Amino acid sequence: MTPFPPPGPRLLGPLLAELRLARRWSQQRIAAELCAASGVPTLTRHEVSRWERQLRLPGGFWLGWLAVVLDVPGELLAEAAARSRHPGGASATARGGARSRAALLALAQRWLADPAGAALGGPALGRLPGPAPAGPTGGPGVVCPGPARPGAEATGAGPDATGTGLRAGPRGGGPGVDDLAELRRWDDLLGGADLAGHAARRLRRAARTLSGAGPGTRRRLLPVLAEAAQLSGWLAADTGDLTGGLDAYRLALRAAVAAGDPALAGHVLGSASHLLAGAGDAAGALTLARTGYAGARGAASPGLRALLLHRVALAAALGGRQRAARQALAAAGRMTGPEPDREPPWLYWLDDAELAAMTGRTLVALGRPGPAAPLLRAAVHGRGRPRRAAVYGAWLARGHLQLGEVEQACAVAGDALLDAVRSGSPRAIGQLTDVRRRLAAHRDEPAVRRYAALLAAARPYLPVGAAAAPGPARGRPPRSSLRAARRPGDTTRPAGTG
Repeated sequence: MTPFPPPGPRLLGPLLAELRLARRWSQQRIAAELCAASGVPTLTRHEVSRWERQLRLPGGFWLGWLAVVLDVPGELLAEAAARSRHPGGASATARGGARSRAALLALAQRWLADPAGAALGGPALGRLPGPAPAGPTGGPGVVCPGPARPGAEATGAGPDATGTGLRAGPRGGGPGVDDLAELRRWDDLLGGADLAGHAARRLRRAARTLSGAGPGTRRRLLPVLAEAAQLSGWLAADTGDLTGGLDAYRLALRAAVAAGDPALAGHVLGSASHLLAGAGDAAGALTLARTGYAGARGAASPGLRALLLHRVALAAALGGRQRAARQALAAAGRMTGPEPDREPPWLYWLDDAELAAMTGRTLVALGRPGPAAPLLRAAVHGRGRPRRAAVYGAWLARGHLQLGEVEQACAVAGDALLDAVRSGSPRAIGQLTDVRRRLAAHRDEPAVRRYAALLAAARPYLPVGAAAAPGPARGRPPRSSLRAARRPGDTTRPAGTG
């Protein structure tokens, strides 16, 4: 029998796609199986595609035969179909995310079955990520002149005369590699709330340029489009825009395959896996991570192979597949790590310290906080990357809670909260939301009350996600207003961190 997906509310389209991909069937294959089983020869793969995208829903007749062909209980499909007809308040964004997820999963499986990409066609230049919400100047996503968050002045980088802090590309042309490298450098310092609009506009320019290019220019621009789409998807994900991130990754995958770059295609799927893992979809994350590793392994650099194995390990750990997570983590540990002479330029950010922090994060997800803590502390106390400190700080706080060290967990979470404000990363805030829920069981302890006071003081200055209405979060928060929530003289920090 096909392994069941994890329990919980499911929509029929993504569920059908997941069950089909688990069998490594194409839509054509499942249509043929349904025709043979039911005796009705007229069903086509196009109808299966409509079901998976939820443009239509199968009736009772086809639901019954789907249960037979996929070897799953009919009640599972019937409940998912009922939920899809009456989503019970699910937002349009969530439904759009489900469609985008199913489309990316299907595209990834097609790539794995046909690495040359003949079945994928060219890169589909349909819906691209939209601009970020308006910044304080009124322009879409423009960074405010001067530092927007405490600590921004320490980066040594300031906006240029355009107010964006980024050079414009050639007039009428798409972004070049130098433009993307500059945007990636800014991604080290600022979060998606500040940069997603820039990335989306550059992606649109690249798509327009490619659509009107000749064959020679098109071959040269395809890798640039793929990199621009991957970065746009990463920044959209950092704002919490699930649909925008998945749509950008789907374009990036098509462009990377069309450019004949399986390593970049694998990296795109690894990034999409990370997005789904953060959104709570461990099953989808594991499918994408495994597909990316399998498809890119032969062409991947040592650092990329290690990174993709870490994506597999985290998704498996979050999905409760401890054996698979341990195996992937062990395989990643056997890799030599990033080799600067062999790594692609878009993997510039990966180093041994980052891989060690990824190991620590997965160990926390596996319930092994003891060996995870020193690995995460090194990432939390590294300088110059506030978002990394915030994200891994949230995982370190979870590790302290697993060890029963509530006071240390609150101290680490407080530092991570301030780093999240500095970075402007809604994704980092999402990680801390999980910590806040876990602290609820200890709400009467003084350290937890102090953390709650700090969170209340910081709330007006937290970064706003792409789908949220802009609030006062963009103003510069006085340092004193945030730190005053700490009890005077409270300098508690994790043991051994200095």
